[in-house]
Amino acid sequence: MSDDLPPPNTRRWVVRRKAAVVSAVRSGRLTLEEALQRWQLTEEEYRSWERAFEQHGLPGLRSTRLQQYRPPRPSRGPRSRR
Repeated sequence: MSDDLPPPNTRRWVVRRKAAVVSAVRSGRLTLEEALQRWQLTEEEYRSWERAFEQHGLPGLRSTRLQQYRPPRPSRGPRSRR
């Protein structure tokens, strides 16, 4: 495997590592199944990276910035008591 991919025992997922995995799967260097198995990821986790990257580029992969990119929840307003 290429040197630009994170080691299989990666536990700290920084932007650069997430982007490398998404790029490897998209380019066909790895299948999705290989990536999930190699890094012990769930498909949901990988797909969230892929969506964040598609919608917001590298900044979207920053876990601390995730809420910044989520659409705001509609406010419920004050509840009436009965």
